[in-house]
Amino acid sequence: MNVLFLCTGNSCRSILSEGVFNHLAPEGWRALSAGSQPTGQLHPRAVALLQRKGISTEGYYSKSWDDLPVTPDIVVTVCSNAAGETCPAYLGNVLRTHWGLDDPGHVVGTDAQIEDAFERTYAIIVERIQAFLALSLTQLARDKAAFKAELDRIGALAA
Repeated sequence: MNVLFLCTGNSCRSILSEGVFNHLAPEGWRALSAGSQPTGQLHPRAVALLQRKGISTEGYYSKSWDDLPVTPDIVVTVCSNAAGETCPAYLGNVLRTHWGLDDPGHVVGTDAQIEDAFERTYAIIVERIQAFLALSLTQLARDKAAFKAELDRIGALAA
């Protein structure tokens, strides 16, 4: 099972999601991340946060959704509609859901305030991915509408 975390720049939220998912997921599950307009670099605070949490970022880079090595089974957009961002629309024949997150990379303030924004985003991502992995995936795989409803419900969770 391949899960794509998709955002516009693929430098922060989608990278955090990819790292957390790959760290927590069982064997046979894989997360990828990509952007519709990748920045070409990972946000240094996102990389540092994952490393502090003991999550490898080896091989991670900011990439386009045109450069994916596999076709995803599930696409999770993580951009923030509330912030007026335009979420990319993945048009493949996949299960899609939206887990909006404010971009901590755009927070302006003291170092402590910015770090707090990254930690809050990380906590929400962890909560959502743990909820996803706790689903009865074998049962839901047979009912795409129910699976999508559960994924959409998870997208509303906020730590």
